[in-house]
Amino acid sequence: MKIAVVGSGAMGSLTGGLLREAGADVHLYSVNREHIKNIKLNGLVIEGIGGQRTIKVNATINIEEIGIADLIIMFVKSYDTGAAADFARKIAGANTFVLTLQNGIGNIEVLGRFFDTDRILAGTTDAAATIVSPGRVKHTSGGNIYIGNLTGEITFRIKELVNLLQKSGFNAHPTDNTIGMIWTKFIMNLAINPLGTILRVTCRGLIDNEHARVLMKNIVDEALQVAEKKGIQLLSADMVQAAYDLAEKNADSQNSMLQDFLKGKRTEIDFISGAIVREGEQIGIDTPVNRTMTYLIKALTLRG
Repeated sequence: MKIAVVGSGAMGSLTGGLLREAGADVHLYSVNREHIKNIKLNGLVIEGIGGQRTIKVNATINIEEIGIADLIIMFVKSYDTGAAADFARKIAGANTFVLTLQNGIGNIEVLGRFFDTDRILAGTTDAAATIVSPGRVKHTSGGNIYIGNLTGEITFRIKELVNLLQKSGFNAHPTDNTIGMIWTKFIMNLAINPLGTILRVTCRGLIDNEHARVLMKNIVDEALQVAEKKGIQLLSADMVQAAYDLAEKNADSQNSMLQDFLKGKRTEIDFISGAIVREGEQIGIDTPVNRTMTYLIKALTLRG
């Protein structure tokens, strides 16, 4: 299976690297020239969980060099999904599947403008990684990956991909509740990412702070009201505790929004806190805590 990872930042590089280590034909694509240059010259260095090793993997800044892929994994930021999908069509054939492992909600709908919906797979992961330097990533937390499609049918392709991810060291599972899966991860992001960014702390700084824990609960409770009214069946019966547990599991990790903020990059706040505000407005539910998170991140970004 030829796999193209579009958006080879920390998690894209980690996932692609582990898939390559398991024997898959992987091609990393990124616009980060220095990162790709180092991978091409020296291999992808992965440290942290599993120990340090160097993985020889194809890497390019020219997506057309990849050729037609069997699977495209989208790991770009949500605000880049449309542009990246339009670009990724260059390596999509009639039998190519597209898997999104991105944060936030709405990515499936955007991908559906560029690819047949029956070729789109949706997934979530709670693993964590960070780029230490160009060509080197640190695997800071292992995690689950869930994969499904819009029909809920667990197809041969889904089973095949789950098996490959398991072989790569991920705790991978198929799901017949794709929307519930996406919203479960989405609510986890709501609870952890904006607040961790505002406080400039790892996940440990959230769970060890009684006031932060209260804010996490308030954030989740608002989202649960929206999810309930929309009829979304979540994967956890206690989403507040699930958010605490995820923060505990990733205690020493910086969330991806904080990593972006500290590097001066654009954040995904409009696709996380901003998204639940919009979803609430559409069905008449106010989400003031999440609205405040949105404004605070935007204010901090403008302040620099």
